[in-house]
Amino acid sequence: MKKTIEEEKENIGTRNKMHAQIERCKMDLQKDPSNPALHVRMGDLYLKWHLDIYNSGQYIDEAITEYQLALESLLDSCEIFYKLGLAFYFKGDLDKAVNYFTTALEKKNRYYEAYYMLAETFVKKAHFTDAIDAADAAVLCSRFGSSSAHYLLYKLYNALSFKNSKTRIKAIKEKLISILLAPFDKIAIKNIFSNVAYLKFLPLFLKGFYAIQIKNYGMAVELYKAAIEEAPGFAPLYCVLGDIYLSTGYFEDAITEYKMAIWLDPFNIAAHRHLCRAYEEQGDYNQAIDIYQKLISMAPNIPDLYSNLANIYYIKGEFDLAISNYQTAITMNPNPSWTSIIAQTMGFVFQENKADPDAAISAYQTAYVLTPEDIDIYVNLGSAFYDKEDYDNALQIYRQALEFQPHNAKIHCNLGFLYWGKGDTEEAMKSYELAIKYNENYDIAYNNLGVIYLDDLGRVKKSIELFRKAVETNPNYALAHFNLARAISIVGDKIEAAKLYQMAQDINKITQEIDPKDIADKISELFES
Repeated sequence: MKKTIEEEKENIGTRNKMHAQIERCKMDLQKDPSNPALHVRMGDLYLKWHLDIYNSGQYIDEAITEYQLALESLLDSCEIFYKLGLAFYFKGDLDKAVNYFTTALEKKNRYYEAYYMLAETFVKKAHFTDAIDAADAAVLCSRFGSSSAHYLLYKLYNALSFKNSKTRIKAIKEKLISILLAPFDKIAIKNIFSNVAYLKFLPLFLKGFYAIQIKNYGMAVELYKAAIEEAPGFAPLYCVLGDIYLSTGYFEDAITEYKMAIWLDPFNIAAHRHLCRAYEEQGDYNQAIDIYQKLISMAPNIPDLYSNLANIYYIKGEFDLAISNYQTAITMNPNPSWTSIIAQTMGFVFQENKADPDAAISAYQTAYVLTPEDIDIYVNLGSAFYDKEDYDNALQIYRQALEFQPHNAKIHCNLGFLYWGKGDTEEAMKSYELAIKYNENYDIAYNNLGVIYLDDLGRVKKSIELFRKAVETNPNYALAHFNLARAISIVGDKIEAAKLYQMAQDINKITQEIDPKDIADKISELFES
């Protein structure tokens, strides 16, 4: 990012002035090395230099050293304990920051700045209840000068306010108070000026956005990197840079940028979400779970956080935890369509992974109440009734579904399987033929109808015709290759049958549709005697 000559001169002038002040303070300390006021002054200068948005240097350790030297002479100084807490906060050592802020408050109970920074520290540690308590205490210490504490309370309540009108009202109230009291709070004034200073980066954002739109990611990265070098304290720059890395597959780089954004702005929900996604893309599900749990503690009323967390638990095979989080998401019910999808997903987990058809039926029925027009619910509910061997209810559900969509091939195919299971071969064949009629590429219908012709009716040639159609429509269908091999072996072509069994065996290593022993046994039978 290019700077104007005036901006460059101004920044150089500021750095020179800061450097001169530090050098002057050093000279004074040489004359009076035990002067605690000079050490405090030196610590303040180092801290200010460290926090300058146009300075990329690190001076936080120097600030801490100076404050500690001052503390040796002034062990009861609440101000020095507070400043040490401040320095450790900006260093990222949050536990030490909490200890120093707490000690400062022990020395001086009504210390607004210490309570406020203690609240900010608890926010970074994701201890939001403690943060609210500390911010409330700060308000009590300084009624008119507490704008920054009220604004922090606004952000905390706002994060908690999803579908909670009382909390939303509290958040709005805190925001209004923070605006009214801003002129009386030096921390708030400083934050306002700091945010205004970042407005100069708006043109760069627009340039970077244009570069992203034309897919010139290299140009966008260089633009944002240059901006971060000039303003390392501006959280949105890290977020945008992280998004670019994430979209181009550089997950480690994306994670680094999102972590920086979160450090600078702990309430940045988008940065947390994208960090979770980066960990998921990387396959680091444990880290993704940790971030989702932190997000939930920050904003416990956002339902999709629970469903996303449930999805990760499902991938990990932790089905009970997945179900628990799906249930929490469902109780929040942000809208019927979304909640219905989550209920169906939970039903699938109960049916396929927990072998609990009753619980699956209950979940699908919840989805049905929410979106009775969703045809997938009928398919899933019928399947669950089938697994429970409640064929009458399954049949009723499928027939009801056909009233909505009489040409739905999947429902006809499921009906075929149901009739087949009940021993009604004739109705099963009719249903499979209708499934094929409405979807000429329905591999499962071809295969299942072929099995009926082969095993129930003994019409081998017709079954071969159907199995070949199944394989043609889905070359990676191991079961269709296996059944075609069975049929061809009956007509005596053992070589062709062996080739098909081998193909089924190779495909099955990936799809795992068949017990491998069944294939091996069939191959052995071909060449016995």
